Amino acid sequence: MRLHLHLLSDSTGETLENIAKAALAQYDGVETIRHFWPMVRTEAHLERILQEISQNPGLVLFTLVNSETRRTLETRCRALGLPAIAPMDGVTHALSGLLGQAAKARPGRQHVLDAAYFARVEAIHFTIAHDDGIGAEDWEEADIVLAGVSRSSKTPTSIYLANRGFKTANIPIVVESPPPQILYALKNPLVVGLTTSADRLIQVRRNRLLSLNQVTETAYVDQESVTREVAYARRMFADNGWPVIDVTRRSIEETAAAIIALVGERSGDMQGAS
Repeated sequence: MRLHLHLLSDSTGETLENIAKAALAQYDGVETIRHFWPMVRTEAHLERILQEISQNPGLVLFTLVNSETRRTLETRCRALGLPAIAPMDGVTHALSGLLGQAAKARPGRQHVLDAAYFARVEAIHFTIAHDDGIGAEDWEEADIVLAGVSRSSKTPTSIYLANRGFKTANIPIVVESPPPQILYALKNPLVVGLTTSADRLIQVRRNRLLSLNQVTETAYVDQESVTREVAYARRMFADNGWPVIDVTRRSIEETAAAIIALVGERSGDMQGAS
């Protein structure tokens, strides 16, 4: 099945893209042709888009706060017999009712450069500077430290967490080279162990070696060596009482969500203790 999906936004369209991505993930066998239209703020711009929509009919999703622009889009789509949906409307109306005030109707208001934005930028800078075991002397400043064997998704998970505002460091667990002692004495950051199945790890590592045009028959992908490596890391996590997340069947987003939940639980426990 082929679907033309038109995404119209009066701002960057990031929110709309995430909503569409989440919804489409629920369906198999759909070839989606996306037509992305950010910064739609004039009738002339909308008119050009409507011509494209009429030539490639499909589902129209929009986040437009200007009432006239919205009305034009909805009227024309109705005439074309196409669904035009504003996925944020339900949430906005509910909030207006509960808060007793109307929404501000300002495009891109969520992207205002507030304190949270700058905290996120700081987290990203910290995380990039403390990738793969670098900067151990600063780990106490981190919110999260991820530990795991090579190719257990430490770096991409760290970057994802940084984008959520968490200063994240990560360290590879190598049998022949134990981590620095500072790792075991950390007080502020939550240390989380990432693990995976040996078979999955070997597959990922082989693909990595192939992409680098390197020899694929080394201890790095040897079944016995990898199994021993994974067991060594698991034993370290258990000995130190660190929470462990198996990433074998998890996406980066799912792993990050589980880690954020652990951070929340820890914060609640610490507040309760105080």
